[in-house]
Amino acid sequence: MSVLFLIYAFFCLQTHTVLIEFAVASEPNEEVKIEVLYMPENCTKKSKRGDLLNAHYDGYLAKDGSQFYCSRKTKSGHPHWFVLGVGEVIKGLDLGLDNMCPGERRKITVPPSLAFGEKGKDPVPPNATVVFEVELLHLTRGPRSIEAFKEIDRDNDKTLTKEEVKEFLRWEAKRLDTKKDESYFDDVVKDVFRRNDHDGDGTLSLKEYNVLGHDEL
Repeated sequence: MSVLFLIYAFFCLQTHTVLIEFAVASEPNEEVKIEVLYMPENCTKKSKRGDLLNAHYDGYLAKDGSQFYCSRKTKSGHPHWFVLGVGEVIKGLDLGLDNMCPGERRKITVPPSLAFGEKGKDPVPPNATVVFEVELLHLTRGPRSIEAFKEIDRDNDKTLTKEEVKEFLRWEAKRLDTKKDESYFDDVVKDVFRRNDHDGDGTLSLKEYNVLGHDEL
């Protein structure tokens, strides 16, 4: 899934599962265990809820060490883009990947209640503790972060115009080397404002942008 698509999805207040669905309530006294396998010397930015992460990961069953997933062997070996802390990965990974540096590698042990629960998810059996080895390749501040709002708000007037949103999408497409024609950006901006411009003034305020006060962020 491209970053550009994730930005569009966040604007439209939709949820897209990137890795594994999570629909299990956590149990008390169970926690995620984190072991740092490698820490880069320079770490100027750490992951937080709402960030876009790009990572490779391998999944293993704790009971016998058998591998049930490897991102390098699926989808042509491409790493996954996902948003941290919004349920696009299992709860244990949302917790285990917090405060992580680009280039860092972690071993994350997740109890059943924070993974696949009593039912399991093929090929993971019910009530299974799972272990992930994760390498964080890249992170960017999420499309609903205050940092992203300021980046889009070129004139610093604390509102986003249609042109500012369109220009941001163009910039993202260029940065990711994704070719889109102008009609694509027109359609996205039109839909973004239809869904988010609640007062109909033709701009998006900080509140309409949904930076503060919403659980999914």
